[in-house]
Amino acid sequence: MTSLLQRLLITPYAPEPGFCDFLARAETQESQVARVSVTVLDAAESARRFGVPLANHGVQPVHLRIENRTQVPLRLHAISLDPNYFTAVEAAALSHFSFARRLTAFGALGWLFLPLLGFAPAKLVSGALANRRMDECFRAAAFRLRPIPPGGVQDGFVFTTLEFGTKEVHVRLLGSGDTLPDAAAKAADGAAPEPDQASEFVFSIRVAGIASDHLGHDLAGRAGGEPGRACDLATLLAEIRALPPATTDRDGRGSGDPTNLVVIGDFDRVLGAFAGRWDETETITLATCWKTLRAFLLGSQYRYSPVSPLHLFGRSQDLALQRIRHSIHERLHLRLWLTPLRFRALPVWAGQVSRDIGVRFTTRTWNLTTHRIDPDVDESRDYVIEDLLHARRIEAAGYVGGVGECARSAPRHNLTGDPYYTDGKRAVVLLAAQRQEPRFMSWT
Repeated sequence: MTSLLQRLLITPYAPEPGFCDFLARAETQESQVARVSVTVLDAAESARRFGVPLANHGVQPVHLRIENRTQVPLRLHAISLDPNYFTAVEAAALSHFSFARRLTAFGALGWLFLPLLGFAPAKLVSGALANRRMDECFRAAAFRLRPIPPGGVQDGFVFTTLEFGTKEVHVRLLGSGDTLPDAAAKAADGAAPEPDQASEFVFSIRVAGIASDHLGHDLAGRAGGEPGRACDLATLLAEIRALPPATTDRDGRGSGDPTNLVVIGDFDRVLGAFAGRWDETETITLATCWKTLRAFLLGSQYRYSPVSPLHLFGRSQDLALQRIRHSIHERLHLRLWLTPLRFRALPVWAGQVSRDIGVRFTTRTWNLTTHRIDPDVDESRDYVIEDLLHARRIEAAGYVGGVGECARSAPRHNLTGDPYYTDGKRAVVLLAAQRQEPRFMSWT
């Protein structure tokens, strides 16, 4: 009875400010400028630390610790980390307790609670006090956007947009001078500061929350074992030209979408290069099929929706990524298959990319519908180049034949009957370990 009265009269709010187990898996990068540590909290950790289910409101706390190693102040450029970040009080406000909101959530059943309205004043007061404590908890934990003094350390949480799979955390620090170490030396010599420059640290961090379809794959086994077949450049280009021109169905019959992309880089580099702009896809289960159906019927987004299997080398894709726009009907699909080839000791992936532009009826699938692809598949291929250029994650890129040219007037068709045309070339991308300016190669 006492417990029931407490629930009726008191709004419980029990964050754990001392909870910091997540810091044990912090990832750290360092340079002459700074030492930066980053931890992304999962849904359970954020709920425990802040006392409310932040993930339900699309909020994901990222813990930063920045040590300034220069003799000039540094400042975190928060927009680079997430242009849609939440302020501390804004993140708290999304989780505020509201007696009226909870009551109206029951709809017509809310009338059953009318006898309890006598407790409403006490509940309103306790809710307001809990919300005030919540604001203070978030405010005290936040990373403050103020200059970090020379030799100083600052830590705290930035409240970012919720993401699962692989999350890119881009920490950009602003200082003065041509480079921050040079600025420190000039400041020590009494020289006038020069225009602001930046030092960047890019993290690609795994975040639990979805069952990514690649997690159960034995990538080493699929590639034919380590260390793979090492290739010099001439051998690599010959091997790329000899790759199958298109995907197939499970039985290896029929010609599907063209294999119009080759990506060179280890698994972490691939996810790191695409993280922040592309999403991983979930495995096909009853639950994910229901989410996909709901998004299909409502025309809404489902960022991690499964993709149908296409086959190459006798197996379905090893990794699938997608970039959804306004709805599940409008997205880019990127599928990659690991090959036994190696270049500079890095794995070589054969890929297929296409752009969904709508939905149409077909008798070739069990659900009688399929996505309609943009027939200009070269545009989708080149979009990947544009995207990686924007992210500055290309070391070198060029084009190699092997798909086979077909004109718009005489298109080929994929497994579900969609037409496509192409110049017959594959884009080949050597991924950069860190952001840099690209080189374009004349490989055709």
